[in-house]
Amino acid sequence: MIHEYFKRDFDDFIIILQLNPETYSGVELNISKDKSISKRELQFDEDIYEDLSEDKFERSSPIEFNLYLKGVAV
Repeated sequence: MIHEYFKRDFDDFIIILQLNPETYSGVELNISKDKSISKRELQFDEDIYEDLSEDKFERSSPIEFNLYLKGVAV
């Protein structure tokens, strides 16, 4: 399975999303400007790509996601 990764930088926080393109399940990391990280598991539908585009998410890297997930990139 190859996951896809998306990112959006807001003024007060960053969201990085890991998406399983087969099941439309995902993990969202919300990284605040003070570097606290919250994680939640999500379930999407087949319109997720349109939603991400409309919300101005850009492609991201698995390395960045995993560094934040492991607490290395803070």
